[in-house]
Amino acid sequence: MMSVRTSRALLAACAAAFLLPAATAIGEEAVDVKASYTKYEFLIPMRDGVRLFTAVYVPKDRSRVYPIMLNRTPYGVAPYGPDAYRAALGPSPRFSDDGFIFAYQDVRGRYMSEGEYVNMRPHLAIKTDANEIDESTDTYDTIDWLLKNVGGHNGKVGQWGISYPGFYTSMGMIDAHPALKASSPQAPIADWFAGDDWHHNGALFLAHAFNFMSSFGHPRPAPVKKNAFDRTMYNDKPDGYAFFLGLGPLANADARYYKGDVPFWNEMMKHADYDDFWKARNIRPHLKNIKPAVLNVGGWYDAENLYGPLETYRAVEASSPKATNVLVMGPWSHGSWSGGDGASLGPIAFHSNTAEYYRDQIEFPFFQTILKGGDGPAALPEARVFETGTNQWRTFDAWPPKAAKPKTLYLAAGGGVAFSPPESAASPSFDEYVSDPAKPVPFIDAVSNRMTGDYMIQDQRFASRRPDVLVYQTGPLAEDLTLVGPIQVKIHVSTSGGDSDWVVKLVDVFPDDHAGETTAGTPLASFQGLVRGDVMRGRYRNSLSAPEPFVPNQPTAVNFTMQDVDHTFRSGHRLMIQVQSTWFPLVDRNPQKYVDVYAAKPEDFQKAVQRVFHEPAAPSRLEVLELPR
Repeated sequence: MMSVRTSRALLAACAAAFLLPAATAIGEEAVDVKASYTKYEFLIPMRDGVRLFTAVYVPKDRSRVYPIMLNRTPYGVAPYGPDAYRAALGPSPRFSDDGFIFAYQDVRGRYMSEGEYVNMRPHLAIKTDANEIDESTDTYDTIDWLLKNVGGHNGKVGQWGISYPGFYTSMGMIDAHPALKASSPQAPIADWFAGDDWHHNGALFLAHAFNFMSSFGHPRPAPVKKNAFDRTMYNDKPDGYAFFLGLGPLANADARYYKGDVPFWNEMMKHADYDDFWKARNIRPHLKNIKPAVLNVGGWYDAENLYGPLETYRAVEASSPKATNVLVMGPWSHGSWSGGDGASLGPIAFHSNTAEYYRDQIEFPFFQTILKGGDGPAALPEARVFETGTNQWRTFDAWPPKAAKPKTLYLAAGGGVAFSPPESAASPSFDEYVSDPAKPVPFIDAVSNRMTGDYMIQDQRFASRRPDVLVYQTGPLAEDLTLVGPIQVKIHVSTSGGDSDWVVKLVDVFPDDHAGETTAGTPLASFQGLVRGDVMRGRYRNSLSAPEPFVPNQPTAVNFTMQDVDHTFRSGHRLMIQVQSTWFPLVDRNPQKYVDVYAAKPEDFQKAVQRVFHEPAAPSRLEVLELPR
């Protein structure tokens, strides 16, 4: 989860650390903030008496009234001081040019706000005391105070935020203040155990969690204007693969580095399963009776919060069918739609300025129309998504599109992918490999000490050449194949150990004679581009709350969902599926012995023989949705 600091100067400074680009796009010029706005700083009282620091920027032109745009963040609203101004205001320069009142707030317990900070503070659906608080009440009280104490507004409020501020935007939609008319949770956190940030299907995303906690996880004893901690903990160790392998069992992280000073890391280590601690931080059950219009935004290649926007959209759609609730998905890494042109990511060019298009043609009109143009938005497509492969924006009246038809991709003997189930076999049909936690499969073919923001689009040839990665692929496709929506992984496997991770990747293999080049100018011929990949910690195959061991060498069904795609495999390309059991150090090492992974000892880590079955009684497959062309 990363900051949504919309000050372009601040974003530029933190871009490398937080995987976010500077938010001013090429060619975009913001107004002179100090010349056009007056800044005020307030300590806004909440219903329990705690005061939240809020910086408010009001247009100097008082000839008209303006809507209020609210951003609540745990990352600080610097610069502090009434004469210290942000370099730019709002989600993009279009907002400050057009005229809005902007309010930036340090959430409870962070930076200059009072109170106690709680990570992803659970929502209180039932409040037994008038002074009970959560992030929903803090948002409500903030909006109510702003309307009563800041002049020049038109009585309408919009809220936006990316990543953690996206979570606070989602929380603001619950039991919303009547003046909150438009909300845009962008890359919001929805569930920290099932699919956002720290865990995917119960597997710890090690490099991301360790890096983030190095700066964010420290407690703040009193209001401060600057975070005293930075990410220098292992900057002198650029090879993350070697660093995390040398770290050994996860218990060494606190013993060697955190030394008890990062409470949330140790809190995570106490809750290895999907227990009440994590369930309380699942926002989806609380997204009910939503009144504001909702613009859900995410990136197909968001390494941190791809799960959140899709699940937030689905939850609101299911519980509040009358709400204006729309989805936008682009070819972006975490938060990169907020800055830059979005013309490429990693090695792949998209041949259009996708981020600029989003900011100018989607985001700004959404808020401008609702907050300035009447009580409701102009007609909005239910889903506006960027189709990778063909590199074009598409609109649909539902997501997934109603026209999509079920299709099954079967893993076949001999390393093939078939569109029909396996025929009868006289004996068990399987492929096998040895998974060794001491020599795990890397997640990228590069040296980095963190989770890179573009790993989800990188070339997978380095992995397909390893003996501990199974590879299945079609022949060259005779025509385009477009897959949309979620991907259901249904594989039949066995392990010689008591537990195992199962990583499945969907890959687009470019033709050997492909004429294009990567953004670095190297040939795209034979490129194996990752389309979607994810992991299931095998012990959670039947329940994230009730882990269970494997019976050694017994064929077992492992099912899980990989997040949505909208991707076209072009004619002449091949569709590839890779299966492996390590993905390091993106995912922590499973000892492959059934023990508490967070308390595992060095001797618990063991090799395991892994088998993937592809026979009529045990057909391993991916169930997908195909969109007719």
